[in-house]
Amino acid sequence: MFNDTRLTELLGTELPIIQAPMAGAQGSAMAAAAAEAGGLGSLPCAMLDTARMRAEMGVIRQRTQKPVNMNFFCHTPAAPAPEAQRRWRTVLKPYYEEHGLDADADTPAPNRAPFDTVACEIVEELRPQVVSFHFGLPEKALLDRVRATGAKIISSATTAAEARWLAERGCDAIIAQGAEAGGHRGVFLDIDISRQPGTFALVPQVVDAVDVPVIAAGGITDARGIAAAFMLGAAGVQIGTAFLFTPEATISDLHRAALDEAADDGTALTNIFSGRPARGLMNRVMREHGPMSPDAPPFPTAGGALVPLKAAAEKQGKADFSSLWAGQAAALGRKMETGELMRMLADQAAALLKA
Repeated sequence: MFNDTRLTELLGTELPIIQAPMAGAQGSAMAAAAAEAGGLGSLPCAMLDTARMRAEMGVIRQRTQKPVNMNFFCHTPAAPAPEAQRRWRTVLKPYYEEHGLDADADTPAPNRAPFDTVACEIVEELRPQVVSFHFGLPEKALLDRVRATGAKIISSATTAAEARWLAERGCDAIIAQGAEAGGHRGVFLDIDISRQPGTFALVPQVVDAVDVPVIAAGGITDARGIAAAFMLGAAGVQIGTAFLFTPEATISDLHRAALDEAADDGTALTNIFSGRPARGLMNRVMREHGPMSPDAPPFPTAGGALVPLKAAAEKQGKADFSSLWAGQAAALGRKMETGELMRMLADQAAALLKA
């Protein structure tokens, strides 16, 4: 279908489209459907323990034998910051009082874990065809073990400098994540989001900077975006927000309703929900204390204090404290099943590129 087959040959897929791993928003159902339709299905593992990883991959393998990607975060865990946590609770205290909650009560610890020896053992056991990373790469010893399984290794770059860093360490392909992308920024060399390029500026510069296939990501929600990415030199695309409209997405009804009303200027990068920049649809807490708040504790600890507030507001039918991850092109999303969407996007993009 596509003249450029570098990525499909590398990954063993029919289509050069990766269903983006979206922790907390999807699981095995979406990954299996995307893979079976010919793209690369992705299982986000950053919020899963080992038992859940095995179970989710088990479900995927019952539904498809086609290539699948297991995705991991590889951030450095934050050191304890009790003063930052107290300051954050003070900022949020009026909301606790508004909802009749105890601002001093214990809240759940964040469950975003970095790639470690235990996760590496799971990869060695389950042997996915692809392993992808966010926030750089794990230490060399772990990376060598992943490579020894035969898995192809990919990771996200938000600048050309990050792309060169990844290529120098042996990544088989690089995701060029433009500023338009929903969810967490993959930053790891320079966290200054004010200087990060958009997809159209980033992709051709990354293509020129590295010799491995480049995967465009960020603001790509329809066939026009896919075709444009290929014209810029990309060998494939990674798409996330478009798949949030599918029934396989595990997002809340409130998140779906917000997506239905999305506009081109309706998102912002915020650190309020995790402590690290991520793009989501605007809501009350982002408007009143952000989007980027100097009071938010370090990643991934900021979200814990918001958990009781999120639960209380959602019971009232409000998404005031919910992370509504979405990219800037959410308004282009269509409601259909994952497999149907994957095939439609590929067919339409191929037609545009041949026109």
